[in-house]
Amino acid sequence: MINRRKLVQNSGIVSLAPFLPAFLHNSVQGDEKENAALRDEKKLLVVIQLTGGNDGLNTVIPYDNELYQRHRPSLGIPADRVLKINSQIGFHPSMRAAADLLESGRLSIVQGVGYPNPNRSHFESMAIWHHAHVDSRHHDGNGWLGRSFDYGTSVDGATDATVAVGDAQIPAAIRGRRAKAIALAALDDLKLMSAINAPKQNDYQGALASFVARTIQHSYQVSKDWEAEGTEGAAQYPATKLAGDLRLAAQLIKSGAGSRVYYASQPGYDTHAVQARTHGDLLREFSEALKAFLDDMQDSGLDDRVLVLAFSEFGRRVTENGSSGTDHGAAGPVFLAGKHIAAGCVGSHPSLVDLLDGDLKMSIDFRQIYASLLEQWLGIESKRVLSQVYTQLPILKA
Repeated sequence: MINRRKLVQNSGIVSLAPFLPAFLHNSVQGDEKENAALRDEKKLLVVIQLTGGNDGLNTVIPYDNELYQRHRPSLGIPADRVLKINSQIGFHPSMRAAADLLESGRLSIVQGVGYPNPNRSHFESMAIWHHAHVDSRHHDGNGWLGRSFDYGTSVDGATDATVAVGDAQIPAAIRGRRAKAIALAALDDLKLMSAINAPKQNDYQGALASFVARTIQHSYQVSKDWEAEGTEGAAQYPATKLAGDLRLAAQLIKSGAGSRVYYASQPGYDTHAVQARTHGDLLREFSEALKAFLDDMQDSGLDDRVLVLAFSEFGRRVTENGSSGTDHGAAGPVFLAGKHIAAGCVGSHPSLVDLLDGDLKMSIDFRQIYASLLEQWLGIESKRVLSQVYTQLPILKA
């Protein structure tokens, strides 16, 4: 019998925790059917980080406001090209897939999101979002999602796990003391893990390593089987990096991997010069990848369990610069997506008259979104994670 103490002592194996809860703890506790049923009810969160500072003003566009065109003489999107959301705002014309998600009731736009005393440094602002602490110098080194799973265990007795897909780096947001985080650039990394953890001696540790190797190989094979059997259905992933990363997350979810959080990043949003084409391409990649992933979850019958959060560390300045670009700003939109999201807009679009040093003012603290996700979706007490109580938002359908 494998006991938990000996498992924890083997740090090399514990580091693979994202792929163990679905199998290893069942064998320890000997009640696989019951635990599998409980796991099937667990809610999953997929985070998409729009790295570089997304220009929210050209993402969710106040096309009916004359000040918008005045501040954006070359970058402003004409009203007849905007994908209308309502009589005041609309999507960038490259976000047709996002508009389709909104129309199908699977997308919510949280407007005017930021934090007090905004910091225009990429490093400092991203650290604030990752650690959920407005002073990025005063935190314990663990991220808000890592802390979330430090405070509890999963339904089968294992600590919950987080996975960064498509990158070799583990984002600070998913690091924790007890919850385990790993990074996977491709599905074949699971096969490599299996080979690395093959048994080298005929003793307890070797037997455990052999079990872990078989477990990882199982996840890898199930994912490959899903792909080989054409189970993606109507989900057609574009040939972009972000779409590939979300496809990897989908494969892991469908394989039964034990992670509750999957984290992907899309770089390139630091558009100081010649922004128009670059920003349009980025928004198209984001919205099409997001829709492909949600369609995949729907076709697989897993959309009941999945919710997506997409954010950027800050918005851009209201007035375009002299290089046909925009500089670092403050507040911007955050996207929530999934079957259970209360579709539409949360909050009002920031004023173009009442600015803060030339930036859009925040009306919603990003930690309100975190608190809402923790409490309403993941079932985790937000005060323990965020250190205080934040007013929650109506993010889920009634």
